[in-house]
Amino acid sequence: MKATLTTLAVSVFVTGAALLAYDRYVVKPGQVIGIVDIAEVYRSKETEFAALLTASKSDEDRQRAYAQAQAFGERLDRALREMPTECRCLVVVKSAVAGSWSNAVDLTAALKAKVGAKS
Repeated sequence: MKATLTTLAVSVFVTGAALLAYDRYVVKPGQVIGIVDIAEVYRSKETEFAALLTASKSDEDRQRAYAQAQAFGERLDRALREMPTECRCLVVVKSAVAGSWSNAVDLTAALKAKVGAKS
């Protein structure tokens, strides 16, 4: 009888530990939401490109500014695709979030750093 109770206690403990580990490492990370303010990132780069375009005196300077803008768009696209993998979370645009979310993390600064936008 004592062996049966010991086996039962160990089984309950192992099952509880497995469920706790599953909750902490699988379920909880899936509930974290990363928020990015893409409009803020665009605004910061937009002022840089506007300054480049107004300061440009030749077609070559304007073409270089347009090339930089295109490269920024590609870096932004790549960064947005990489962010969910890096933070192990769902990434959404800030304007899509209504109210507050306790599991939300603001990733705007990380996005700015990845694409080279100034704060």
